[in-house]
Amino acid sequence: MSQPVTLIPGDGIGPEVAGATVSVIRAAGVKLQWESYVAGGEALNRFGDTLPTELLDSIRKNKLALKGPVMTPVGAGFASSNVRLRKELDLYANLRPIKSLAGVPTRYENIDLIVVRENTEDLYSGLEHEVIPGVVESLKIITARASTRIARFAFEYARREGRKKVTAIHKANIMKLSDGLFLSCFREVARDYPNVEAEDMIVDNACMQLVMDPYQFDVLLLENLYGDIISDLGAGLVGGLGVVPGANIGDDIAVFEAVHGSAPNIAGRGIANPTALLQSGVLMLKHIGEREAADRIQAALEKVLAEGNIRTRDLGGQSTTSEFTEAVIHAL
Repeated sequence: MSQPVTLIPGDGIGPEVAGATVSVIRAAGVKLQWESYVAGGEALNRFGDTLPTELLDSIRKNKLALKGPVMTPVGAGFASSNVRLRKELDLYANLRPIKSLAGVPTRYENIDLIVVRENTEDLYSGLEHEVIPGVVESLKIITARASTRIARFAFEYARREGRKKVTAIHKANIMKLSDGLFLSCFREVARDYPNVEAEDMIVDNACMQLVMDPYQFDVLLLENLYGDIISDLGAGLVGGLGVVPGANIGDDIAVFEAVHGSAPNIAGRGIANPTALLQSGVLMLKHIGEREAADRIQAALEKVLAEGNIRTRDLGGQSTTSEFTEAVIHAL
């Protein structure tokens, strides 16, 4: 039987890049049963909720989802459906591979990092209120349970994938209780993995070191807010959010997603770059044991990018989404 997968096309360019990704996966011969649901702005307009119950039930049943970009308003409007999804399904680990792609011009070459971000607490707990007019308080929540399990996820990933070092990023010199707890949990877990080097670094220094010498890092482990920032910094090392995949993983459920925005300004024009979601699909295939097909898709994608004849506009070309998709399928 084919593997059921919940498909969330998303807002803006989401349906375009999702369609491209589904086409490539089908061309690779992987039999998946796609169940499509809306989320975000479109779901709010149609159902009054950015995450309809039917969508969440589908993900819980299938335990696997592929998600396009979903719009989140800035400063007002509805709460982030991305954050809600992670909390609703306890997707506590955000995985962001940061790897150079041949044919994508960047300041660095041969970057190969993994960012592991705690996904459920910290300032993203959303516990904020106005104390008095003009004074707003936000609460940063760090727990031993969440810090321990994300540290174990990072070390398990490092061991499974042959990685050599995990670096915990923190600000425990200032936030001695909250970041101090995160750091102590990391050090406690590290004792169970003597074959993986463990180090820690203050977050501001880590940002500088990533710019000066990113090759010193392997797996980076971060709290929620630092991870959000540094994962995007890392994407900038290899060409931007349009070329990096992402995954949100829990104990039983995994949602794979493009990490870039919904780009409403180019939606419907057929010029979006599907590379980020396509690579997220590759991560998904590896997650379900379809590693051979995943490797073939990744190789085909990299072949098209390296040859440089077919490029979307964000990479300096004039090709459409469909032309890029057809080129990857042909390279398969």
